[in-house]
Amino acid sequence: MQDIAEQLQAWHASGRSFAVATVVGVSGSAPRDPGAALAVDAAGEAVGSVSGGCVEGAVYELCQAAVESGEPVLERFGYSDEDAFAVGLTCGGILDVFVQPVVPGADAGMDAGLALIADGTPVALARIIAGPAGMLGATIAVTATGQHGALSVGPSTVGALERSLVAEARAMLDAGRTGRIVLGLDGRPCDEHGQGTVTCFVESYVPAPRMLVFGAIDFAAAVVRIGKFLGYHVTVCDARPVFATTRRFPEADEVVVDWPHRYLDSQLGRIDGRTVLCVLTHDAKFDVPLLERALRLPVGYVGAMGSRRTHRDRRAKLREAGLTDAELARLRSPIGLDLGSRTPEETAVSVAAEIVAHRRGGSCLPLSAGDGPIHHDAAAAAEEPQAARRTDAA
Repeated sequence: MQDIAEQLQAWHASGRSFAVATVVGVSGSAPRDPGAALAVDAAGEAVGSVSGGCVEGAVYELCQAAVESGEPVLERFGYSDEDAFAVGLTCGGILDVFVQPVVPGADAGMDAGLALIADGTPVALARIIAGPAGMLGATIAVTATGQHGALSVGPSTVGALERSLVAEARAMLDAGRTGRIVLGLDGRPCDEHGQGTVTCFVESYVPAPRMLVFGAIDFAAAVVRIGKFLGYHVTVCDARPVFATTRRFPEADEVVVDWPHRYLDSQLGRIDGRTVLCVLTHDAKFDVPLLERALRLPVGYVGAMGSRRTHRDRRAKLREAGLTDAELARLRSPIGLDLGSRTPEETAVSVAAEIVAHRRGGSCLPLSAGDGPIHHDAAAAAEEPQAARRTDAA
């Protein structure tokens, strides 16, 4: 809902009822990730998307019905072999969509959640999407220090369920994760859906991930542009004030004049596992102190520009500084995928492709070269519960 939060908050502030359809589960080659949302107000105006077009019309109708009835619904869409024009996903995947009516002032959790999302405050919106009658659609907005809303319906054990749901949602917020969890009515995590369980969908809304670009060179300008396109909050840092200017990098969110390693030291509270570092200076006096720190931090990606000779020399200096083989193995250098890039723009595409592949678990091979899953991270996520059970059993 983050993409359409401004419009939802405008509807909410005006007292207008609406329904939100959210992708809460995907299987196979589905077009959108969990969390994608389409909303329709009482007048029929629509914002957002859940499928890129495949089932949009059917979901729109479900939203209209939910606004009229006031009842939430969980619907599954999949490909129809018998009729290619039937409502379904022509890509062959399966999409679970939860449609929830929203009446301003009727749900404290949803009211607070929408306001916090629109305000940019980190929040996890936890909603019950399957379970006993009367609990469907119950919503709690969870922040780092508190909660809004409560599970005021259901069995007498609802207090334990609520405490467990808030704890799970807060943990997912800390990690910036969105996904489903299954809990028993007593609040204990469950492996399988079934009688006496509730299925909850937790959406984490956190600030945009950060991209730190070190080196105010022409290649950096192109990396900044593609970083913004990918949704990153982009900072350019260089110790040379003549190069590190907002005029040269108008699309950057921040331009900082400082020594790269010193600036990184000042940002430890603002970086996380989603942060990517692109080191483009290829100058040892800047790179080595910076990489010595970066490769020991829990960031998502560290790449450094330079020739293979520069990379060998840099690795030797980093090893002398005390970095281990495991720490050095995290360094992506020379930065980017082998696309034959020459221009700054082509190089930026190469860098961005490597970042996406590293984040999503891609093979970096042409899709036409294989017949396996297109979305590697979705396949891995589907295997996680089984892997966790195997680990517990061991």
